[in-house]
Amino acid sequence: MKIICIGRNYADHAKELNNPVPSKPLVFMKPPSALLVNNKPFYYPEFTKDLHFECELVLKICKNGRHVQPEFAHTYYDEVALGIDFTARDIQDQCKQKGHPWEIAKGFDGSAVLSTFVPISKVNREAIEFQLKKNGEVVQQGNTKDLIFDFDTLIVYLSKFFKLQMGDIIYTGTPAGVGPVQTGDLLEGFLFLKDKIKPMFRCEIR
Repeated sequence: MKIICIGRNYADHAKELNNPVPSKPLVFMKPPSALLVNNKPFYYPEFTKDLHFECELVLKICKNGRHVQPEFAHTYYDEVALGIDFTARDIQDQCKQKGHPWEIAKGFDGSAVLSTFVPISKVNREAIEFQLKKNGEVVQQGNTKDLIFDFDTLIVYLSKFFKLQMGDIIYTGTPAGVGPVQTGDLLEGFLFLKDKIKPMFRCEIR
């Protein structure tokens, strides 16, 4: 299983971090040990003093394929989840300044919170809305209609470089509103289905 992540896929998020808006998907990976599931708590790592949350829609690949053509891209995913891409922002900034890869700032243990998946038929496929609350207050509100690179575009692009395999997951990028967390904070993710708002995960920072 691969955990593929897309950076800077909402223009407002790129701007809030003073990053250029990309002309091609910005891709990085997380190892399987990064997954944090079943509402388990997240333990604040000792190597960072500036840990940020980034809430994202997550796709699950439902069949194998490479060099996927645009007209077939929508058939390669049929479930969505909600997740958090935890980022050690101070470590990431140090890596960026030196031109180094970001993996130690993005791929550490527990850095990929993941909810259970729901069928994509239960959401508005063209405009999936989601939100993140920190300690009961909304801090991020996202809608996939604002993606720079939509789901199908990502499938086509990624499949040029990696064989997509059943069970692979894709973190599709975070909207504006990212920010720091501290020990004791509670993060809760919500997905807007066609008929209700569904709580997707609870993540306590310890």
